Amino acid sequence: MIDPPESARVGTPGPPDVTMPARLPVPAGLGRLLVLAVVFVCAACGLVYELELVALATYLVGDSVTQASVVLSVMVFAMGVGALLAKHLRCRAAVGFGAVEAGLALVGGTSAMALYACFAWFGQSRSALVGFSLAIGILIGAEVPLLMTLIQRVRRQDAGGAVADLFAADYVGALVGGLAFPFLLLPGFGQLTGALLTGAVNAVAGAVLVLWLFRRDLSARARWALFGANALVLALLAAGVVLATPFERAARLAVYGSAARVAVQTGVQEVVMTGGTGAGAGAGHGRKGSGGPLALYLDGRLRVSAENEFRYHEALVHPAMAGGPHGRVLVLGGGDGLAVREILRYRAVRSVTVVELDPGVLRLARTDPGLTRLNRYSLGDPRVRTVTADAFDWLRQQGVRGPGHRAAPYDVIVSDLPDPGITACTKLYSQEFYGLAAQLLARDGRLVVHAGPPVERARLYWTVESTVRSVGLATVPYRQSGRPAAFSGGPDRSAGTAPPAGAPPADGGPAAAPSGIRYWGFVLAARHRPAFGLAPDAPPLAGLSAGELRAGRRAEIRERRAGLPASTLMHPRYLD
Repeated sequence: MIDPPESARVGTPGPPDVTMPARLPVPAGLGRLLVLAVVFVCAACGLVYELELVALATYLVGDSVTQASVVLSVMVFAMGVGALLAKHLRCRAAVGFGAVEAGLALVGGTSAMALYACFAWFGQSRSALVGFSLAIGILIGAEVPLLMTLIQRVRRQDAGGAVADLFAADYVGALVGGLAFPFLLLPGFGQLTGALLTGAVNAVAGAVLVLWLFRRDLSARARWALFGANALVLALLAAGVVLATPFERAARLAVYGSAARVAVQTGVQEVVMTGGTGAGAGAGHGRKGSGGPLALYLDGRLRVSAENEFRYHEALVHPAMAGGPHGRVLVLGGGDGLAVREILRYRAVRSVTVVELDPGVLRLARTDPGLTRLNRYSLGDPRVRTVTADAFDWLRQQGVRGPGHRAAPYDVIVSDLPDPGITACTKLYSQEFYGLAAQLLARDGRLVVHAGPPVERARLYWTVESTVRSVGLATVPYRQSGRPAAFSGGPDRSAGTAPPAGAPPADGGPAAAPSGIRYWGFVLAARHRPAFGLAPDAPPLAGLSAGELRAGRRAEIRERRAGLPASTLMHPRYLD
């Protein structure tokens, strides 16, 4: 092997030539293998950063399709910019790669904490999301030209072969990083600590390659500078790991307004509960415990407030229980047990099946003192059977059992699901979904659907109604007042904020009520136009009356939007 010039070995001015073989402490074959191993590790770390940004964007901002598109498009563009910028570093490839990896480890490792901080204390994270996507993309893009230069200096080979080897290691590393994020880092360490540990691995891999394998390409000053930079990066990442738990507590306090009594990552979503262990007014209990009434958040969005949940659940359940038998009831979603609480108030109910995706929510609904008090221990009733499954897949399985094995029909089906504006839920508001549900309805059965806010997002609401009608069911749309301003069922927390009095909503629907009243929207459906009202055996209700129901129905009839196309799996109209 040809020795490099003395200037390259002792650190005097004059960088090594990019075509000159490197003087390595190991044989060239082993050196080449080590470079490809670092490519593998860096690719895995890069994809983890990318997935971390997408996951955080979906959680903090919402609408996973839009946010994933923003992150991926910005990062790919930035990678091109980074590759062009790296051309100017090829004459000092080892120093340049060391600096790039130290910067990438710091920026990528701290990105989750920084985005969460922006969201918690400044109320928005979109600008930070774009900024981090751009910075991480530039740094990832700069890796490839520098690594190509380094691997050619280890052992010369034709350009096509070098590119094939480099990209093979890169793509396999990306596969490992893509699998490690959901199956190892996220459930094992969480978003913040997982990103910080990934940054540490990234920094160590880059430092080993440059400070050991290519150390003779560095001047003494460059070696000490890179050593100091990597030591500082690792120290900052270690401090982040140590401070991750108190940081999360402080950020949750800023987000939720009070200390989180329960905060768990279930594998499906983040579940947070605040407030005391007493129930709200609607359940007939006083506010006992500390921190005020219970509030349940799923992925940062308020799903249940003990102060007014009874108005929502009474409006969802009781109109569907009227107009026919209600011995067999199916609840899709509703793992908190609150819809089941209302269903079990009817003596005629013989069985209730609850299909909930998240076993963590079911577990809390059975064991948490505040939530069990609120749902009146409904999931422990012997008439109730819970199934942990995706509602769409479960309905499909019921329909493919074959002749003579079809599940017994249900008198009432209650769809207690998040709003369709959340991308992950669009299939649960599709024509295919309602077609499967209709197959399980008894001849005189009723289906009721929580269909989103009918005023602030009128187009979304009427698209749900149109989609239910598209499977041959007659519908009765209605609404119920009392939705809190913080209740955010849409893709962004700001969706829970009402527009100014009299101002049209963002989708061009009818103006919001001048009083600022906010509504939940529902759709009741049956094979023939369902009777609308309360059943003769309806129990006393705290937040619903027959007069309110009639007024809610009349209001929606006046504001009906006709001609909207149905939403399907192939064309989810809620994202238009």
